[in-house]
Amino acid sequence: QVQLVESGGGLVQAGGSLRLSCTASGKPFSNYLVGWFRQAPGKEREFVASIRWSGFSPDYSDSVKGRFTISRDNAKNTVYLQMNSLNSEDTAVYYCNFRSTPSGIFNYWGKGTLVTVSS
Repeated sequence: QVQLVESGGGLVQAGGSLRLSCTASGKPFSNYLVGWFRQAPGKEREFVASIRWSGFSPDYSDSVKGRFTISRDNAKNTVYLQMNSLNSEDTAVYYCNFRSTPSGIFNYWGKGTLVTVSS
């Protein structure tokens, strides 16, 4: 059974930083695309960042480009999201996502971790 467990969320002041972690278990994840999405109150879930399990092709939404960095540690089955220069618009529940490629037939989500940025 695949499990994704996020951690690292919390309350931070505007301009501060947080690092989110997502540790996966249950199967090998080669050829997976791993990433982060977020959902702010009253809004739809949106893409934040992704990276191939191989480490290639990091991708970011325009709203976080230059401030957030996604990375992964294959040995630990963990993907990270380093978030810098946080602002109130980054307040959301952040979800980890692992999706098999190219078909996407296997698509796993974590339960989410709350990030609150105070102004």
